[in-house]
Amino acid sequence: LQVDLWQPSSPFHIVEGTVADVRVPQNATRSLLPYLQQANIQYTILISDLQEAIENQTGGRSHRNRRSLSGYNYEVYHSLEEIEDWMHYLNRTYSDLIHMFSVGKSYEGRPLYVLKLGKRSRPYKKAVWMDCGIHAREWIGPAFCQWFVKEALQTYQTDSDMRKMLTQLYFYIMPVFNVDGYHFSWTNDRFWRKTRSKNMRFHCHGVDANRNWKVKWCDEGASLHPCDDTYCGPFPESEPEVKAVAHFLRKHQKQIKAYLSFHAYAQMLLYPYSYKYATIPNFNCVESAAYNAVNALQSAYGVRYRYGPASSTLYVSSGSSMDWAYKNGIPYAFAFELRDTGHFGFLLPETLIKPTCTETMLAVKNITLHLLKKCH
Repeated sequence: LQVDLWQPSSPFHIVEGTVADVRVPQNATRSLLPYLQQANIQYTILISDLQEAIENQTGGRSHRNRRSLSGYNYEVYHSLEEIEDWMHYLNRTYSDLIHMFSVGKSYEGRPLYVLKLGKRSRPYKKAVWMDCGIHAREWIGPAFCQWFVKEALQTYQTDSDMRKMLTQLYFYIMPVFNVDGYHFSWTNDRFWRKTRSKNMRFHCHGVDANRNWKVKWCDEGASLHPCDDTYCGPFPESEPEVKAVAHFLRKHQKQIKAYLSFHAYAQMLLYPYSYKYATIPNFNCVESAAYNAVNALQSAYGVRYRYGPASSTLYVSSGSSMDWAYKNGIPYAFAFELRDTGHFGFLLPETLIKPTCTETMLAVKNITLHLLKKCH
C-alpha cells in the first residue's frame, strides 16, 4: 500500500502507542480499512475528501487582483510569484527599513530572496535569522514569515517593543526557503515536501532540505533512499538552497544570535538537539526562552504548544538546519511546528492563518526580547 506519511515524517518513528497520520489514494481505502480493523488498530478519518479540501484552499482565486500590493491580503495563501512581487514591492516602498537581496539560486535557477529588516541605526547590530517553507507543503510557514514583516512595518511607530527590536537588531527573513518545491506544491502536487533536484539513478526528485545539513548527516531519522520523503541527499549541502543559506549563515555567524525556522504541523517549539538525546550547554537560557514564548503564545487563544529538545519532544532526526545553526555558534536555535495537531494537517484553512500568525507573533517577539536581555 502506497501511503503518504504526514506525521511522523519517517516510518522509523512509528512505534506502539503513537499516532500516525497518513494520506491514502481513494482506491486504497478499500484494502486499508479492513486491514486496520483486522490488526486492531484504531483509526479516525480526518479528511474524507482531500481533493475537495485542496480546491477549497486554492481554487477559484485566479481572479484575485495580483497587482494591488497595497491591499495585499495576509489571510490567504500566496503563490511564489505573488510572494516575490510582494517582496519587491516592500523593497521599493519601505527602503528605510527593508533591504531585499538574494543569497543564491535554487536547483531550477530561481533566486533565493531574503529580506533584511531593521533600522539602519548603527553599523554593527546583532541579528535574528528566520526561514519559512523548508518543506514545500507546509504553507502556513511562508504565511507567517509574511505576517511577521507586515506586523513589523505596521506597528513599528506605535509599539515600543517592536521599535526596540528593529532599532537594536536586524532580521534576516527568508519567506520561502524551498522555492522550487513550494512552486511545485502549487502547480503539481499539493503535498510535495522536498526540493526538486533530479536523481539520475532512481528517477526520483528532491532531497529533504531539513536532512541535508552538515551535522550528523544521514544518521538516524534520515533516509539514504532517493525516493523517500526524508532523503538526506547524496552528500551534505548537496542542495543549492541549503548550501547558499549555510554559506550566508557562516559568513554572518558572529552577528546572528538566533535562528528561527517555521514548520508545520504539531504545535511545538523545539530546540537542539535533534540528532541526539543530550542537554545543550546553554540549556537554562534556551529553556526559559522557550517556556516564556509558549506561555505568550497561549495567552492569545489558549492554544498550548509543547516545547523541549527536538529529539525527545518530537523525534530524533539528523542533518537538520536547527542543529547545524546551533553547532555553528548561534546560541538560540528554534524550530516552530505551527498549527494544527492533525485535524487539518498540511491543509490548514485560510481562516486559521490570522489566529495562528497572531499567537506565533507573540512567541517570536518574546524570544527576541529575551535575546536583548543578557541571560547567564
